[in-house]
Amino acid sequence: MAIVSVGDIVKAHYHSGTYIGEVKEDRGANYLIEVLAVHKHPLQGDLHNPGEVENVFFHERKALAHHEKMNVKKPAVHPYNEEIPSYGKSLKNAVILYKEKLTKEDSAYNTLALERLHGLEVNYYEKIYD
Repeated sequence: MAIVSVGDIVKAHYHSGTYIGEVKEDRGANYLIEVLAVHKHPLQGDLHNPGEVENVFFHERKALAHHEKMNVKKPAVHPYNEEIPSYGKSLKNAVILYKEKLTKEDSAYNTLALERLHGLEVNYYEKIYD
């Protein structure tokens, strides 16, 4: 586990997504982190039954918003030393990368996940993209 301090810029994995943010508080076993950019978009679907579309609730997961706070377990937090991209550009890039991954294989899961991502883009993300 990397040692980070309040005020450090970090990369943190949270609820199937990965974000770049600033550590705001040390909360014992967790850090409170303010989201500055999206590194990896959260997965769509049922996390307890990955890749399944039958007999599961297929969740639509939005990326955390710019400046939203997340309470992240310390082992999932790592120092980040690169340039911080703008939130809008990082979100757009994360969605593009996730779409590319989903289009590599034709499956019911990938088709439904792409539909959910498209809905997120139309209803939320296009207003944010840089």
